[in-house]
Amino acid sequence: MFVAWTSLDDQEIAEQLAFDAVAEKLAVCAQVDVTPIVSVYWWEGETKTAREYRIAFKCLPHQLDGLERWILDRHPYETPEWLVVAAERVGEKYLSWAEANSHTPPF
Repeated sequence: MFVAWTSLDDQEIAEQLAFDAVAEKLAVCAQVDVTPIVSVYWWEGETKTAREYRIAFKCLPHQLDGLERWILDRHPYETPEWLVVAAERVGEKYLSWAEANSHTPPF
């Protein structure tokens, strides 16, 4: 399993991206931190700060490339944050649930 993060400055858009990614079976779960984080970064020659909402996506290997393309195509930032880490351990029941819910059921 992988955990992927992005952040953006609009809570409504963050929640919609999270909802749509799960609805389209690109992630098995998405969590939006609705308490803004303060991001400090270098942009266009100066230090900037922004209040942002972090989204954490949980996905399986077969979902990761599609999720990444989908998010980067829809993200409102010119250079969006996109970080992915492999989960070192995943609870057996959670992983079984994720596998059972990561595919679109046949018609």
